[in-house]
Amino acid sequence: MINDKKSELDSHDQKLLRALHENGRMTITDLSVCIGLSKTPCQNRMRRLERDGYILGYSAILNHTQLGQGHVAFVQVHLSDTTEKALTAFNKAVREVAAVEQCHMIAGGFDYLLKVRSADITEYRRTLGETIASLPHVSHTSTFVAMENVKESGTTAM
Repeated sequence: MINDKKSELDSHDQKLLRALHENGRMTITDLSVCIGLSKTPCQNRMRRLERDGYILGYSAILNHTQLGQGHVAFVQVHLSDTTEKALTAFNKAVREVAAVEQCHMIAGGFDYLLKVRSADITEYRRTLGETIASLPHVSHTSTFVAMENVKESGTTAM
């Protein structure tokens, strides 16, 4: 039997999660109005959703361009070895690379997809050549440079 966690959420829970996803700094008063419950039941639901792992945390959405990290490249990584030991070594090492914002193992024509942030193409090239290419078991990479951010979770790019 498949445990469908989403079916455990009622419409108030789903509204609460959508509202917090759009604005994690929403006050409990505003949140309660938004989902149609009084403050105490709203707060109790929020605590339960946090406790049950539906809400993992809260974070600020940063302006990476303002911070000098506006260059985004997506990197397909092909490994020379995909044994569990090799995957574990790569996973551990890639977590230490500050420029790698996201890393996803992929089922397809390559092994990993990285989202890499840098100041510019020169810094990216250095990161690729000196860091990413030397991660354990990296055979080769392909880079795709983002030209424009159209949509990102939690923001509407302009």
